[in-house]
Amino acid sequence: MNKFARVTLSCCIILFMVNVLQLPVVAKSSNSFTDIADSYAKSAILAVSSKGLMKGTDATTFQPTQAITRAEWITVLERLLALKEVNSTIPSFKDVGKSSWYYGWVEAGYLLGLTEGKSSSTFEPNQPITREEAAVMLMRALKLKGTGKGSTTVFRDDQDISSWAKNAVQSLHKLGMMNGSQGLFHAKNLLTRQETATLIYKIIQQKSWMKSIESYKQTSIQLGWQYGQTTEEYKQSILSSNINTLSPRWLFVKNDGSVKDSVDGSLVTWAHKNSKQVWAMVGNYSDAVASHNVLSDSTKRSKVIAKLTQIAKDNNLDGLNIDFENVSGQDKADFTTFISTLENKLDAVGISLSVNVSPDLGTDWTEVFDYAALGKAADYVILMGYDQHWSGAPNPGSVSSLPWITGGLESLLKQVSPNKIILAVPFYSRDWEVSSKGATIRSTDITLGEQVGRVTTYRLKPVWNKTIQQYIVNYQQNLVQHQIWFEESRSLTLKYQMGLERNIAGFAYWWTSAETADVWSALHNAERFDRYIFDEVTN
Repeated sequence: MNKFARVTLSCCIILFMVNVLQLPVVAKSSNSFTDIADSYAKSAILAVSSKGLMKGTDATTFQPTQAITRAEWITVLERLLALKEVNSTIPSFKDVGKSSWYYGWVEAGYLLGLTEGKSSSTFEPNQPITREEAAVMLMRALKLKGTGKGSTTVFRDDQDISSWAKNAVQSLHKLGMMNGSQGLFHAKNLLTRQETATLIYKIIQQKSWMKSIESYKQTSIQLGWQYGQTTEEYKQSILSSNINTLSPRWLFVKNDGSVKDSVDGSLVTWAHKNSKQVWAMVGNYSDAVASHNVLSDSTKRSKVIAKLTQIAKDNNLDGLNIDFENVSGQDKADFTTFISTLENKLDAVGISLSVNVSPDLGTDWTEVFDYAALGKAADYVILMGYDQHWSGAPNPGSVSSLPWITGGLESLLKQVSPNKIILAVPFYSRDWEVSSKGATIRSTDITLGEQVGRVTTYRLKPVWNKTIQQYIVNYQQNLVQHQIWFEESRSLTLKYQMGLERNIAGFAYWWTSAETADVWSALHNAERFDRYIFDEVTN
């Protein structure tokens, strides 16, 4: 089955360049530059431009002594890492507009922690970048640990290097990447295009580094549940996503032990042609009584297991995803037996089994789950990391704050191996109508796209909450107070990174089509960057 894979990279980078004030024009030939004859970096410029790693400022000029801006430098680093632009629905900085060419690059770098703003609300994208600022961003891009706080450098102008940059400067010097001149680093000098070309030239000669970056492939499980879409709509959503495992809601267990079967064979065929798996969801209609009747009756239970196995075989399914909700704690042992027996039957015919569970909060809702036993029995346990504040909850709040979902995953990891865990994250939030006393009047589930609509319609200005790591907004409609805890590319990236740090098997999304396009770019970047390992030794 799909497992996490790590791509080992050596310590260096391929840099790409953009024009300072406008999008660059790619030179037809590297020899067409008319302004590099006297540049000490001529050979480097020709080498990197011939490979398409740097571009001219127009068809015939390179402007080797021109400085690079902050926006251009972060763009360089992200292109070097083969990352994607992230056109976030909520801008992180007030001076980086959505219409600017660098918007998606600044957002992508900020979401990954490769760069920071000059303040909490400004990035100053067009300000030229200094050598020490560039060193800090480059160190982050290489994920170098460095020499730690309180570092000193070997440079004679060490006193001119900002304290926050010394670790990066010394680390990159040890790697032979940024050496300064005549024993001086010149920290406050602006980084030029010819300096960048010289750096790139050193790097591109290390063929294995380039090969390692280019060899990245996403190997984690990316499961997307179908909801409220036709087969054709679902296909289109899948094609514009990172999803490699489809989970249509096709099967439901009935009170008498029969199974409602709505399998669409054409979708299975289509998925396999597109190198994707199909794990059909098996539901229970959230019916506690019917579930008890089936699980507690060995005859009915065996009937369901046999039927599900046959359906999976006959339709060439790759897996089944058990989504039993609202099951009584009295059925705990029988539910575990059901999963264990079904897994044995499916395993014999090469079909995977995953089971959905909610975070263990010690409530009646999760009493049915023997997490450790389910982790041993099933191939995968999918943690449904949402509904922290459920629909109609007495007090409004986040669907999935970072501290809450982290706690839920940590609890599950104590009982289930990380290579068996898939973390499900929400592609929805809730618009809460709130009383004057702060209590819930009602709530409405909204997609990430509908969030954007509300921001536009009501001219909302979401505020980032550092504690729960989400944007929050308050607004009034028809004299009624509303609150939304946003899920979007920034909050979802943080959840994704949290899961990656714990080496889990993959991620799932409820529900496919509720997201906005920027989310897929952000999550792709998070995983790709996480997979890179940079050695701190150069040749």
